Amino acid sequence: MNDFNRPIIEEFHANGGKVAGPFEGIPLLLLTTTGAKSGKQRINPLAYTTDGEHLVILASKNGAPTHPDWYYNIVAHPDVTVEVGTDTFAARAIVADGAERDKLFANMAAMLPIYAEYQAKIARTIPVVVLTRKE
Repeated sequence: MNDFNRPIIEEFHANGGKVAGPFEGIPLLLLTTTGAKSGKQRINPLAYTTDGEHLVILASKNGAPTHPDWYYNIVAHPDVTVEVGTDTFAARAIVADGAERDKLFANMAAMLPIYAEYQAKIARTIPVVVLTRKE
């Protein structure tokens, strides 16, 4: 857990999934992945939208030219743990592509226009990840 994420994660846990500051009012989840190289558990707070019963997240890394580490983790180990509010569950992370990716990205960008700004300023295509609850 890096220094930026630590207080967000602590506040999320202390307040039933709600946080203040720059994430106030934004649907936020905690994604726990297994490190692609290290095998260690990593937790990242991420904004999300929904698509039916699925949760959707973007690997934007705030518009950086490279994908976030958690993206490489889910590609290597797609079985993840998700926390939404006070609910914790196992999920499978699948990278969307084609028309599905474009539709889901547009939905997220409509909710948070900063994502369209990030995409406009970088050459890479921001991956869209669908989280499906495991039964």
